[in-house]
Amino acid sequence: MSEQDSRALNRVGTFQLAGEAQGSALVLSHALSFWGGVDAETGDIIDRSHPGGNVAGKILVMASGRGSSSSSSVLAEAIRRGTAPAGIILEWPDPILAVGAIVAEFLYEISMPLVVCDISGIVSGDRIAIGLGEGDRAMVSRI
Repeated sequence: MSEQDSRALNRVGTFQLAGEAQGSALVLSHALSFWGGVDAETGDIIDRSHPGGNVAGKILVMASGRGSSSSSSVLAEAIRRGTAPAGIILEWPDPILAVGAIVAEFLYEISMPLVVCDISGIVSGDRIAIGLGEGDRAMVSRI
C-alpha cells in the first residue's frame, strides 16, 4: 500500500448543520468550550487546558464540545466575525454548538457545517473537505 493509500479518508457522517467547507484540521485531544475557551475576536484558543492554537478557518475536530450554554453565543459571534472554524467535526452530537451555528446561519446568513462522524485517523494539519453526500449525508474526506 502506498503512503497516499494509507492516508485515504472517506467518512460518511450526519450533519447537525449542513454545508461545505475545506481547511486544515485542528484536532483536539479533549473537549473545548467556546465560552472562556476561544477568543471570538481572534479565534485564538485561550483555554489553559489546551496547548493553544487558532480555530479561524480550520476544520476543528474533537470528540465533543464542553458546555457551557454560552458557547453557542460565542460560536455565533466568531462566525459573524470570520474567526470561527470553517467547519466542526465531532464524534458525538453537541446541541450547544449546533445552536450557535444555526443562529449564525439564521441571523448572519453565514453557514458553518457541523458534522458528527468517526474522527479516528484525522490528525492536525490534514487538509479536510466537508461536503454533501448521497441522501443528504455528510462526506468527510482528506484532500
